[in-house]
Amino acid sequence: MKADVFNLQGEKSSTVELPDEIFAAKVNVDLMNQAYLRQMANARLGTHSTKRRGEVRGGGAKPWRQKGTGRARQGSTISAQWVGGGRIHTPKPRDYSQLMPKKMRRAALRSALSVKASENGLVLVSDLALAEPKASLFSKAIEALAGNARTLVLVPDKSETYTNVIKSGRNLTESKLLLANYLNVRDLLQYEKVIIPLASLDVIKSYLG
Repeated sequence: MKADVFNLQGEKSSTVELPDEIFAAKVNVDLMNQAYLRQMANARLGTHSTKRRGEVRGGGAKPWRQKGTGRARQGSTISAQWVGGGRIHTPKPRDYSQLMPKKMRRAALRSALSVKASENGLVLVSDLALAEPKASLFSKAIEALAGNARTLVLVPDKSETYTNVIKSGRNLTESKLLLANYLNVRDLLQYEKVIIPLASLDVIKSYLG
């Protein structure tokens, strides 16, 4: 499939051939959902913790005698029904991470990119270099390319060529900079437009083609 390539002023400069196996692949919604849930689960720290009965201080003596008081029998002040007692079935530190084979993860990425391509959500740029690190310059370029849409910008690498771009994009609220080899399903689904320089397109082709 063919796609238009623009400059930073939003003017069409050329066209490029996009590989169908990446940008026109069969969309597998279930696979994308699995990849998304895996990514969200892997982001969970799992550091929540509560004290159970064996970890609460106190409870050495029986609160009152078993019979004759008229009150319910109690064996310890660290039981769950007491204020300050141990908790039952409450969270402890755990690992939420999920495994997913590399082939399935990459197939999910191809599906997500194909969806974006079909919705005209991909914006190809000939070059993304900026003369100086200024957020206003970068914001103006994004507006020319993607309008007011929430935008994901793929950077090929962290080389000196893209230093100004990386510095300029740090404080923009409606856009996000991401290295092309860190492309993921969650970001593709969360942002309306994806700006892809031709150098980033080569990176994507290298591991998804």
